[in-house]
Amino acid sequence: MQENKINHDLVNDVNKRQVAKKSTLISAFVNVILASIQIFFGFISHSSALIADGIHSATDLVSDFVVLFANHHSSKSADEDHNYGHQRFENAASLFLGLSLLGVGIMMLWSAGHKIIFSTTTSQIQIQALWVAISALIIKEILFRYMLRVATQVRSSMLVANAWHARSDAASSFLVAIGIIGSLMGYPVLDIVGALIVGLIIAKTGFKFSWNALHDLMDRATSSEETAKIRQLIISTPEVKGCHNLRTRKMGDAIFVDVHIELDGDMTVRRSHDIVDDIRKNVNSQLPVFDMMIHIDPVEKIKI
Repeated sequence: MQENKINHDLVNDVNKRQVAKKSTLISAFVNVILASIQIFFGFISHSSALIADGIHSATDLVSDFVVLFANHHSSKSADEDHNYGHQRFENAASLFLGLSLLGVGIMMLWSAGHKIIFSTTTSQIQIQALWVAISALIIKEILFRYMLRVATQVRSSMLVANAWHARSDAASSFLVAIGIIGSLMGYPVLDIVGALIVGLIIAKTGFKFSWNALHDLMDRATSSEETAKIRQLIISTPEVKGCHNLRTRKMGDAIFVDVHIELDGDMTVRRSHDIVDDIRKNVNSQLPVFDMMIHIDPVEKIKI
């Protein structure tokens, strides 16, 4: 039975990696095309906001390659130097991605702020900038919905983060379109304001990714809802009298659990071992728990 479970987990892990790779490659292809078109038309139509949005799409391309790199290395089996596997590659990749976005956002804020403070005469924006911005908005929203659906199916927090990065792109494209419209109506400063807002979105996204990844690298516990579910699954196992000292920590998308369970003190070692196996099976069927360290505390029967 244990061998069948291991084989099933391996099949699921391989399928997860393949799905993640396919969706990320699609995202990378879309971002290459979008970034090229946005930056090109941004220059010829004299739109700072559209150029900034193109740079935003280019940062998505970087994040896609980071996800592919982490997806490949985090799937490696445990070895002599990494007894618990390589799942933390996902957390490290998220941290790198977040810091990169934060740096890009700060540079864009500085550039847009410099243009606003030291305003100079700018060329009139061309109408094609608006059509490119609207097209980018539609494409990015479609890409977000596709990536989020895939991420939810394979339960990958790294892919969820990458999907929401695409949604932030859609939001920035909307703001860029508004800025371009304002510029076409005779308020050219709105185009620069659009670039400024895009920089703020990128910086905020980068800070959020970095902060969450840093907490995960520091052994952050799983959510209170998942912890409560683990506790319920443990105490609902037949012959378990109770549990305490339940602790969890995350490694990538995997959960590690340490817990003390209470069993009849007169129970045989073989029976207590079987109950521990039942607990692991119940919890693993509901949550992505990689390993459970279970300590048994004997309790005396209540004599009547």
